[in-house]
Amino acid sequence: MFVTEPYALSAPAAETAEVVRELRDRAEISDALYRFALGQDLRDKELFASSFTADAELDFQPTAVKWGGVAPLMTGRDFIVDTILGGFAGRVDTTHQVTNTRIAITGDTARLTALVEAQHLLTADHGTFALLKNRYDVELVREGARWLMSRVRIENAWFTGDPTAIF
Repeated sequence: MFVTEPYALSAPAAETAEVVRELRDRAEISDALYRFALGQDLRDKELFASSFTADAELDFQPTAVKWGGVAPLMTGRDFIVDTILGGFAGRVDTTHQVTNTRIAITGDTARLTALVEAQHLLTADHGTFALLKNRYDVELVREGARWLMSRVRIENAWFTGDPTAIF
């Protein structure tokens, strides 16, 4: 489920072109998750959507269940974008921080794991908030020079605050 290889790069150090190609892929793979996070924080629909394949799947259900909540399994880029950004519009302010990224690349597919800290504050009352530390398990596919997330599963490590700041 999580990327646990003991080395960051798989390309042999002596193969400069392979190393450069792998480093570029790793930067583009990480950027897909950064677009996801910043797109939410800026309420930038185009940026947020640019992180997903057209048929992407986002599973927030394990995190919602931890609080006694319910979240739909989100399938399709348009549904994901409309559900998340639409649900937050005018109601929730967010900030996301991505850390501890690990990446495994196999041809034109990749897997990324990361920790994401997500702060959600009610726009009308920043005293009502939810702070989450989540584990992300992400599958990606190469599309030209960039990488897109095809499957995202979010599991909560811990949270504090009021889940109504999200739902």
